[in-house]
Formats: sequence, structure tokens, C-alpha cells
Amino acid sequence: MTVALVTGATGFIGAHVVRALLAQDDVEVRALVRSGSDTPALHGLPVQRLTGDLTDAASLRHALTGVDVLFHLAARYELAQSDHDLTMQTNVAGTIALMRAAIDAGLERVVYTSSTAAVGFADPHGVPADESRWLDPANAAGPYELSKLRAERALHALVHEEGLPAVIVNPTAPIGPLDLRPTPTGRLIRDAARGRLPGYMRSAGLNIVDVRDVAQGHVLAWRRGRIGERYILGHQDGNLTMAEIVTRAARAAGRRPPRLPVPYPLARAYAQIDERLISPRLGRPPQAPIAGVRLARHRLWFRVDKAVRELALPQSSLNTAFHDAVASFRPNPPA
Repeated sequence: MTVALVTGATGFIGAHVVRALLAQDDVEVRALVRSGSDTPALHGLPVQRLTGDLTDAASLRHALTGVDVLFHLAARYELAQSDHDLTMQTNVAGTIALMRAAIDAGLERVVYTSSTAAVGFADPHGVPADESRWLDPANAAGPYELSKLRAERALHALVHEEGLPAVIVNPTAPIGPLDLRPTPTGRLIRDAARGRLPGYMRSAGLNIVDVRDVAQGHVLAWRRGRIGERYILGHQDGNLTMAEIVTRAARAAGRRPPRLPVPYPLARAYAQIDERLISPRLGRPPQAPIAGVRLARHRLWFRVDKAVRELALPQSSLNTAFHDAVASFRPNPPA
């Protein structure tokens, strides 16, 4: 029996990775959760929960006792500039501490969840990026993107210099059930489905993928991935413009899609007012982070040939993914 530890198991992708691992006949699943964390995504699952935090090295070493494979998905996903220091501490320093603990514990394999934020953008002509491309730090929209870039660079160094047995996966923009928080892409789908999205940025684009395929990609990266390699987990037909995304979400809900494109200068001005003035006064995270608007200037389109070829990454129906994502945001979603 293989013992797998999952960090970030209460998150959107992590909850599906746990389920994908439980579907394996030879895996015992443990989840590292922070003290006091709400864990509805793990309710009713046969998972051992261990208390720990990426900023507590001792808790990481304890959690890795008796573990064979580590799936590291935990990360702080905040786009506001004011969150810079804590994001770096968690996503970079915390990841390095966990990886060093994994080396000391002699783990057989590590699957590290990076992000396409560390890959960068499609080129000016819209040609999708692949695993050979890296984000230019000068183009990082905010602390999250910069932290994922630094963490993945550090992890590659540990692979080559200290023998960390890690495979890296870079998910695109997953959608589907169990997006409880929800993620920024989930909020977009939800608002379009509810008719509460007044407009969209014409310049933006994402690679959409079913979150369950991304979860399977993690398991396949463990089983088939090559140590030191990175794999983009997305969909071959998932490179969609923002207009296409909100249209498909609205139609999945039986609504008329929004038709008002929002000019970038207007979106940027609102984001600056929201993040610098409104949010601090209301004591809440910005609804329109400056980093998010900066990202929306680009088409985050990617090639997934490598993961399909080497991992046999599933390419499930995007229609099903949109339908299930929209259904999950209804007041009483299907069980």
C-alpha cells in the first residue's frame, strides 16, 4: 500500500486529487490541513487528516513520517499587492522547506503543483505557450505569479542539485464541481451563469479544462511523469477568449450571455480604486485586484501536447465541464 500525503487537499484541485487517489486500489491518503481549517471538501472521505502549516517546518517533517509520495498543492492564492510578504513566505519559503523535508524523509516521488503563471503568456500573435517557456519576472502581474515562478525555479534546482524526485505539473484554468471558495475562474463562471456579469475584457483568454482531468493528471504525473520535467495540464480545445467562456457559461445556465466588452483603461482604473481605496476601508480583499486586470490583458493560452503524449492526460468534454460547474453554483446543486 502506497501512502500519499496531499497538501492543499481542502482546495479546489486538491479535493479532486484526493478523490482521484482514493479511486486507486493501492493508495492510502493523508491530508495536511491547517489548524482550524474548514474542510467540507473532505467530508465523508476515508482520509487521515494531519495538522500542519507550510510556515511550520516541524509540522511538515512530522506529516511526512511514513509517507511514500507527496502531492504538494497548498499555496496562498491572493492577487493583492498588500499580500506580497505572506505570499512569498508561504508559496516560496514554505515550499522549499517542505521539499527539503521530503528529501530528508527519502520519499519515492513528489508531484509539485506549480501554475501556468510560471510559464507565461501566448505570444503577441496568440500562439499558445508550452513547457519550454518561462514567465519573465518583470512581467509578473502580482505576488502570486512571482511566487509560483520563484518556487518552481527553486524546486528545479533541488531536483538537479540535491536529488529531489519531483515531477512538476502546471494546471491551466480548471472548472467543475467543488469550487467552494470559488476560484477567480469559478467566480467568472458563476456570475455569467447568474446573469450578474455586466461585461468582460475582450483582450482576455484562458485555457479551460475539467478539474477532474487535472486531478487525474496529478496521479498520472506520479505514475508516468519524468523526474525534473514540467507538464501543462489543460485541454487541447480549451484555448478560449473571454467572450467564448462567458457565453458558454451563460448558455449552460439557459441565460443570455453578456455582450458588453470592458476597455482595459476602464477596468484598470476601477481596479486601482478598489484595491487602494475601497478594499482597505471595507476591510475586505479587492473584488478587482490590479494583478487580475493586468493578467486579463493577455491570452493565457497553452499547448498540452506533452501531457497528453507522455501522461495520457484525459481530454474530457468541455461542455460537460461547463455544465457541471454551473450546476455546482446553483442554490441546491446535485449531489
